[in-house]
Amino acid sequence: MQFSEGARIRVKKRTRKGVVVYEGTVMPTAFSKNIVIKLDNGYNIGIRPENAEIEVISGTEGRAERDTSRAERQMKKEARGKPTISILSTGGTIASKVDYRTGAVTAQFTTEDILEAIPELEELANIEGKVIYSILSENMRPEHWMQLAKVVYNEVKRGADGIIITHGTDTMGYTAAALSFMLRSPVPVVLVGSQRSADRPSSDSAMNAICAAKVATSDIAEVTIVMHGGTSDDFCYVHRGTRVRKMHTSARDAFRSINALPLAKVHYGSKAGVPRIEDLKIEILDENYRRRGEVEPELRAHIEKRCALVKFYPGADPEVIEFFLERYKGVVIEGTGLGHVSSEWIPKIKRAVERGVVVVMASQCLYGRVCDRVYDTGRDLLKAGVIEGGDMLPETALVKLMWALGATSDVEEVKKIMQTNVVGELSERTCVLCVES
Repeated sequence: MQFSEGARIRVKKRTRKGVVVYEGTVMPTAFSKNIVIKLDNGYNIGIRPENAEIEVISGTEGRAERDTSRAERQMKKEARGKPTISILSTGGTIASKVDYRTGAVTAQFTTEDILEAIPELEELANIEGKVIYSILSENMRPEHWMQLAKVVYNEVKRGADGIIITHGTDTMGYTAAALSFMLRSPVPVVLVGSQRSADRPSSDSAMNAICAAKVATSDIAEVTIVMHGGTSDDFCYVHRGTRVRKMHTSARDAFRSINALPLAKVHYGSKAGVPRIEDLKIEILDENYRRRGEVEPELRAHIEKRCALVKFYPGADPEVIEFFLERYKGVVIEGTGLGHVSSEWIPKIKRAVERGVVVVMASQCLYGRVCDRVYDTGRDLLKAGVIEGGDMLPETALVKLMWALGATSDVEEVKKIMQTNVVGELSERTCVLCVES
């Protein structure tokens, strides 16, 4: 019997203990003649075809027929007046699959592929999409942020009711922060990724994407990241783009809001592993967010790339500041505790400030805030001209500094911007209840 990758099949396998029935989706394989299927619980198994009865349940139609049915479904949905979401693909694991020649994960899915894999997205909205990049997130650069901001702005101006950006998780926090500063949007702009590609066991890609689509049609008109909130497939968190960090290398619930509550929780409804779109619900956790339609679209896509993030450590050579003094316009230092470096760094920092380099202090602790008024070292840093980063994440402080220096070369104006809460990245009082969020 002929069947192709993506077909749903039922396999009855005769064993010494009797007949065992498996049902799932056919996966690609290049290393054996076994049939590999993904079971409904998310795990893959290999089955020898000998002594097996195979029944094709669905998926034998050709690509042209599938495209035709999709077009018909799209016309029906438009007739029902669903909102329109624009999916912008940049790559990453959510837009990746395993290269079965090498065993490596590569970014090669298009937006069309994502819709083919997650048809539930089209139950929530009319879906449009385009591939902006097809890269892994470690290859993102500030130029990519600026181009992406312009594309989002144009999609909003064109009438999209919400934007979803598929992105690799490793640097998604940087991109979310950059877009937060570069865009004022009257509609939701949602970044989403996955820790495990769609063709791996227990992938989180479908649930994350469906929850992201729910947020993209909601009233939360900010730049956010939507990812798994727990180890099970029960809910996603909605994180503000300037307050979120990836806190685990591989866990599905890797993302956390830092020094702030998540804006919301998306409760994911499913039955036997199949999404129930009607059961998706958004629970607001922080009412302090921009609502849909509150602002007009505005693009502020300017970046000064000559900024750096430097981590202080015991014994770190202060000569590193000399390097940045000659080549960079701004430096964010990840200091210890309340925002400290060794005393031998202070003269070098003072010289950098006198030469017009903007120096911002953040903390390696992440939770809590910088306060250089407690110890002598901190007071000396303030005298040297260091700007306190408050409770900003170090990477958010870096992106904000790049954005501020891109807007103006006036150092005093840059200092003013860095000490002003622009898009929720900075607060007067740090949330003491947010450590376990």
